[in-house]
Amino acid sequence: MSKLLEVTNLVVKFHTGVGVVHAVNGVSFSVHEGETLAIVGESGCGKSVTMLSILGLLAMPPGKVEAGRVNYNDVNLLQTKASEMRKIRGATISMIFQDPMTSLNPVLTIGTQITEQMMLHLNLSKVQARERAIELLRRVGIPSAESGLENFPHQFSGGMRQRVMIAMALSCSPKLLIADEPTTALDVTIQAEIIDLVKSLRDEFGMAVIWITHNLGVAAGLADRMLVMYNGFVVEEAPVIELFSNPKHPYTRALLGAVPRLGRWRERLTNIEGLPPDGMIEPNNCPYSPRCACAFERCFEENPELLSVGEKQKVACWWDVDLAQARHGV
Repeated sequence: MSKLLEVTNLVVKFHTGVGVVHAVNGVSFSVHEGETLAIVGESGCGKSVTMLSILGLLAMPPGKVEAGRVNYNDVNLLQTKASEMRKIRGATISMIFQDPMTSLNPVLTIGTQITEQMMLHLNLSKVQARERAIELLRRVGIPSAESGLENFPHQFSGGMRQRVMIAMALSCSPKLLIADEPTTALDVTIQAEIIDLVKSLRDEFGMAVIWITHNLGVAAGLADRMLVMYNGFVVEEAPVIELFSNPKHPYTRALLGAVPRLGRWRERLTNIEGLPPDGMIEPNNCPYSPRCACAFERCFEENPELLSVGEKQKVACWWDVDLAQARHGV
């Protein structure tokens, strides 16, 4: 598979009245055609800011992309004009946002919001766009799709609104779909339905997916590969099977240890001590070191780079968790 998206050394900061927030600190990753990449990590670690920066949706000011390159089809999106970005967003790259109620325009009908981007990007007539919109709503499981086009967002439930957002995201057959925690506000049964829907549509359309989530179980069932982020850094990258079976970073192990598992109810869940780091302090050492049981002197003095520790696995850590000793050769 060829690379569809490649992000290199992305640095994003927010310049506020009380100081500079270091939101994304040199993130690098790639997504291949047809691949599903899950990005996990606690709130505030830079997952959503990374995606908004890629699509040119970051509020500037206070946000600012300080460095990096985002290569999509041999074009650096960070240097693309706003007019050109509008041709890419919604057409070849689509995004499903976390809260559909605030993402959908409350004063426009569902039909208007779905058809306008098809008329813009696909040059369809109003009649053609309406027919495709009805087909898409049926595809995502909206009952009475034709009459549903005349409804406003508040007339749908949370799960139905999220299905509408998925229909909108798929309306122009994108090559890359970015889903920013799209099931967070939904109950468990609706979450499962949405995930199954995205998986089936992904396979049908052959698109790549970036799925941002707190839920490791969702990532395990949906993704091919995972990135673990902490304080604006990627601390581990691996195929899903390798990451769950043999995590290399203490933070990844702590996250997995905090997930309840069927049949293992007697095991005590892991508690990550301490507090998340202050984003206004520029990280010059390992950001996880104050909370890490494996930390030693070097961890407090120098921030490790993301290094290969296997054929497809990378980790940013001075400590070898398998050998329980400092990593050699770094």
